Amino acid sequence: AYCEDNRHDAVVTLLTGETCAPFFANITKAKTAKVVRAVLDSVCALAPEELDMQAQICQNIIAWCRAEKRSFLRQRVEAKMASVLFQQDKYGEALTLVDRLLVELKKLDDKQLLVEVHLVESKIHHGLRGMAKSKAALTASRTSANAIYVAPSLQSQIDMMSGVLHCEEGDYDTAHSYFLEAFEQLDQLDDREKAVPCLKYMMLCKILDGLNKALGLSAATGVAGIRSDHKNEADISGMITGKRGVKYAGRNVDAMSSIAAAASKRSLKEYEAVLTEYSHELQDDLLIKHHLSTLQEQLLESNLIRIIEPYSCVEIEHVASLIDMPLPVVEKKLSQMILDGKFHGILDQGKGQLIVYEEADQDQAMEKGLKESSFEKYDGVKASKARLRREKDGLCYS
Repeated sequence: AYCEDNRHDAVVTLLTGETCAPFFANITKAKTAKVVRAVLDSVCALAPEELDMQAQICQNIIAWCRAEKRSFLRQRVEAKMASVLFQQDKYGEALTLVDRLLVELKKLDDKQLLVEVHLVESKIHHGLRGMAKSKAALTASRTSANAIYVAPSLQSQIDMMSGVLHCEEGDYDTAHSYFLEAFEQLDQLDDREKAVPCLKYMMLCKILDGLNKALGLSAATGVAGIRSDHKNEADISGMITGKRGVKYAGRNVDAMSSIAAAASKRSLKEYEAVLTEYSHELQDDLLIKHHLSTLQEQLLESNLIRIIEPYSCVEIEHVASLIDMPLPVVEKKLSQMILDGKFHGILDQGKGQLIVYEEADQDQAMEKGLKESSFEKYDGVKASKARLRREKDGLCYS
């Protein structure tokens, strides 16, 4: 009732104030913890956007738990507090709280809470772009989960995080399979709020994988070689026309469909128009925002390569007019592509021209010379180590 009336101040004082104090004094600690957690979860579910209110009520409960010496309840509320801080993009505070909480939980060996806290830790490191630490935290969460029964809702979150990390590594097929597994579990639970992001991630994986194959992008080097076949185009029609696609239809699905259409046409202008129209649906999610910026770079590079392909020398201003972008942006991008080895050429800034060279064969003599010199260096190091070892042995015997 307080949440529906937007009386969030009353919600904050409900559990820790004078209202519930007589009731908590007459029941057991276990039942008190159960009631507090149930009310906290209900409040967070009714007001998911009110993160400041959620953080305030968590802080009040934690302070109350410290005063009443209720350690187990405090740890669970602190885990919820870390999740709220992550949603507020306060990664530093959340990570400090998680690190302190993990020390306590490892002493108690509370597997259920360890799974949840390690999962939050993985999300925080992903937000900080620390992929190695995020992967390590997710592995720790999975290890703890293997020893206990994990509810389907929590298992779906673990699968979703696994898909996110595989997507960051460029393994879109594996990421899609994880997202599909998480989506099926959430669909059975009828949890629309969490299922829609999963569906968006599945569509994102299809779009990125299709575009990479169509452009011939190498996962290791990112070098583009545009292909003429259309077998690898981003095809997400099966997702949005099926039973589940109709069930979750809305602006989120429409946004990803528009992105897929723009990517298939290689239309940079249409792509930017979609980003402007669906800014809330596409820019608020960390994973989608990061990969859509990468996708925009790939589309820009593929369009530039297609424009300059027929020329050996072309004015940069002409390229900018064809792609309908500012001259400084095009000039900067072309210089980056030359340095990254996307094509061979130079920028003649005095004349305002781009000179494109044909791809020359590798100098086999130079390659062989570099290889032999590296071998000689390696053999020299081995010989030096062996000589030092012999001298050391001789000193020992003498």
